Amino acid sequence: MSYTAPILGLLAGVVGIADTIPYVRDIARGSTRPHRGTWFIWGVLAIIVCLSQRADGASWSLVMAAAQAVLTSAIFLLSIRRGEGGLSPVDIFMIAVAAGGLIGWIVADEPVIATTCVVAADLIGAAMMVPKTYRDPGSETLVTFWLASLSGALAIGAVGAPDPSLLLYPAYYCLANGALAVLIHYRRKLLASQQRTSSPARSLP
Repeated sequence: MSYTAPILGLLAGVVGIADTIPYVRDIARGSTRPHRGTWFIWGVLAIIVCLSQRADGASWSLVMAAAQAVLTSAIFLLSIRRGEGGLSPVDIFMIAVAAGGLIGWIVADEPVIATTCVVAADLIGAAMMVPKTYRDPGSETLVTFWLASLSGALAIGAVGAPDPSLLLYPAYYCLANGALAVLIHYRRKLLASQQRTSSPARSLP
């Protein structure tokens, strides 16, 4: 077990870095358009989670959290110029609600409650990108979310002890990114099927 946790922690960090590379590449190409509000929330919360887990005594599982804090913030900076959304009244309201989760993290003395507040705020960020992703699944990079889900799963194994305050966030991270990956994959297949069905039959020469 003493050797497993470091290995899984390092793998989680490596996969966390790897999942950002295709996303940044696609942003540069213009095929991926990140939601500004989502990545703003995720960037702030990733930093908070990293600091929180460090204060709670996390060790190798902290590698993924630290990598996400840096990389998520970088994607938000890119989204300012190359992204979309984030300024509508609904977006601003949801960012304000997410800020409530941030305040809950600061106020709560119990690590599990604090992490739950962070997860709730992070989930709001994920919800903000769902309408865009549902409408235009091609505007997101599928492999990024699959790899992010894998990174969360590896981080769960890196915790090395049944501590809810340390397990909650990586478990949520695994499930949330997996759900977004499933949504993107499903919508792409459905839209492709509809396009094939609606295409006029080619006449014989």
